[in-house]
Amino acid sequence: MSKDKKVLIPRSNRLCKIDNIAFYGSADLEQDDPAYHEAYEAAKHVAKRGKVVINGGGPGIMEAATRGAKAGGGKTLVVTFYPENLPEFEGRDDNNIADKEIKTANYIERMFGLMDNADLFVCFKGGTGTLSEWATAWLLAHLYYGNHKPLILYGSFWREVVDTIHKHFMIGYKEAQVYRIVENLEEFKVALRIFDEEMAARRLKNG
Repeated sequence: MSKDKKVLIPRSNRLCKIDNIAFYGSADLEQDDPAYHEAYEAAKHVAKRGKVVINGGGPGIMEAATRGAKAGGGKTLVVTFYPENLPEFEGRDDNNIADKEIKTANYIERMFGLMDNADLFVCFKGGTGTLSEWATAWLLAHLYYGNHKPLILYGSFWREVVDTIHKHFMIGYKEAQVYRIVENLEEFKVALRIFDEEMAARRLKNG
């Protein structure tokens, strides 16, 4: 491999602190969808706690996250790419106005760029793109367990999804410890606080 080739690999945070939070979810949701409102309010809460909100720079849940963060007085980062001949990819949305943008060369770099820059992932309802992001983030949390980045799965439907996966796939104990399912904003606040406390304990343990 030539030295000028850059391979983007998600980093593990040995002394991880939750400063940056990535929001995943459908690009097709309109502002009147309940999930859009939930993402907006969750991002607003995150911003009020001094954390940076990260998303893919598109519409739907991504736009809601950026708008919510702005309403909470926080900072935003989008990780994007500008595709050609990719008709089913939503791309960059002009209404998603972030403080900083990282442009990548392709979809894979975009996905791992989001993961690399985030310390925790919040997953709302979405399509195959959201599924791929969630599954990859979950896999990395398992592989880096002990130095992992946790996930919050937002929505009651996740219980059925996860129950089905646990029933039909070989999911271990540790894989079940890296995520929490929440159904509303209050549960989200609790889950975020618990993960913050777990990270603080991890830092103390690792010195």
